[in-house]
Amino acid sequence: MTARARDMKAAGINVLSFAAGEPDFNTPEEIREAAKVALDEGQTKYCSSRGLPLLIEAIQRKVSRENGFQCNANQVVVSCGAKHSIYNALQVLINPGDEVILFAPFWMTYADQVLLAGGKPVIIHTTAETGFTPDPDQIKRAITAKTKVLIVNTPSNPTGGAWSRQLIKEVASIALKHNLMIISDEIYERLTYDHDHCSFASLSKDVAAHTITILGVSKTYSMTGWRIGFSVSTPEIATAIANFQDQVTSNATTFAQAGAAAALDSATETVAGMKQKFCDRRELGLKLLGDISGLKTAPPKGAFYFFTDVSLYLTGRISTDVDLADHLLDTAHIATIPGSVFYGPGHLRLSYANSPEAITEGFTRLKNALNDLS
Repeated sequence: MTARARDMKAAGINVLSFAAGEPDFNTPEEIREAAKVALDEGQTKYCSSRGLPLLIEAIQRKVSRENGFQCNANQVVVSCGAKHSIYNALQVLINPGDEVILFAPFWMTYADQVLLAGGKPVIIHTTAETGFTPDPDQIKRAITAKTKVLIVNTPSNPTGGAWSRQLIKEVASIALKHNLMIISDEIYERLTYDHDHCSFASLSKDVAAHTITILGVSKTYSMTGWRIGFSVSTPEIATAIANFQDQVTSNATTFAQAGAAAALDSATETVAGMKQKFCDRRELGLKLLGDISGLKTAPPKGAFYFFTDVSLYLTGRISTDVDLADHLLDTAHIATIPGSVFYGPGHLRLSYANSPEAITEGFTRLKNALNDLS
């Protein structure tokens, strides 16, 4: 969809994209300046595969300050984005045939990375009625002798759903009972609305020992292209991840790490300003989507996506969400992502990482296109 939208824009067509999984703001100036200084000071060489000490120390301060747990330097590994951190974790945890529990709808990369590690995805489906969160009993029923890992993404891409502290405690208890590892993808942790984020690793030392916390700077600080993510785990797992990464990419870009360190230690007001804009866009989008007959949209508690139920419009020649996404791009010139990509058929993911003007115009086009269909 993104490639098609780009080609149409190049041909002079006014396409509005709601497909982007990244903030539309530039990286804050103080972060950019820190990377420039690092370049000028010659931080252009290799560093430890684990990451620059400057950034590792900033990560230690960050998780203590914001995530509610302590970690040592030997528990941290900096990678080329949170996606890379998850890939590393799965590669060192999973043996062929091991099962990994995923909660649908989910970011499709999880399933592919499980398969790349030789594992088997086991999918638990959730619904808007439960805020796209599972019932603990679903997890208990899904566990077998081969279950090794749970992957939890809260707040969630694509749904914007977020897990309560109580649910996190219950799932952590299940993981401890069955000796399972939790990969906790918290990349959207700072972008929440009327929700208090809770990290698994903050619950207890026992839970932390069974958790690989995935964090990064891409979403919070609008640094998607910088490719800096990091994991926090036990020293043993962190060593395995660092050894594995050493044979794949070596270190993440050094001067980008300097920018990431500046981001974690500063930019508080800037982050608050970006979050407020997302909050305002969320309210605008919910109002506009609410005016479209037949659509159902659960208010997201985090991230910057609407996961909108469009099943009432999937009839006749447009029978799937993929068909609808293609139709909307061709006729209304708006780019969306079909929910079936995320194991959530019958939905569209609409990113509100876009200007209020674009949201207003785009959702008006959506309304008109759906009215024409009906």
